This record gives sequence, C-alpha cells and structure tokens, in this order.
Amino acid sequence: AKGRVLQNLVRDRLHKIFPKLSKDIKSQTMGMTGMDIVLTPLAQKKIPYAFECKNVERFDLWKTWDQAKDNADNLEPVVVVKKNRRKPKVVIDLELFLKLIK
Repeated sequence: AKGRVLQNLVRDRLHKIFPKLSKDIKSQTMGMTGMDIVLTPLAQKKIPYAFECKNVERFDLWKTWDQAKDNADNLEPVVVVKKNRRKPKVVIDLELFLKLIK
C-alpha cells in the first residue's frame, strides 16, 4: 500500500504541473511490470522520464536504478524513493542533472 501511495503522489504532482495531460498520466497497477507512472505518447513528449517509485525502509539504489533503466524504453530513468517520516527524494543520472541546471 505504501508503494501505491507514493505512485499516486508522483502522479498527482505531475497532474498539477501538467493539468491538460491529467488523462495521459496514470499510476501503474501494483504488481504489473513496466514503469510505475504510465505516460501516453503525448505525455512523454512533455515528460520524457520513466519513473520507478520505491516507498521502503531499506533501499538498494543500484537494483532499483537498473529496474528503472530496464523499463525506460527511450525515456530517461528517474527513481523516486521515500521512507517513513521522510520527504520523497529523486535520483537521476549525473549527465541529465547537469543538462537540467545548464
């Protein structure tokens, strides 16, 4: 249930930023393979990221990163991680980060 809550949080925050795309941004059904946030091709043009959400107390960064990368297709992998009583954090590739701040 914690994983679903985080996925819904990410989905809802994306809806807030891109209200016209709210029907194009969905939370993946728990237990299904693929990206945790499902984006239509239209949404992928505005949000070119593949989200992997983990709401856990113990976190294996490299395993989760590989999972995000394997599911990313042609999108940039993004890991959103949260733990009890902590704000969610985002992990992205260094080159992407440098490109975003440039």
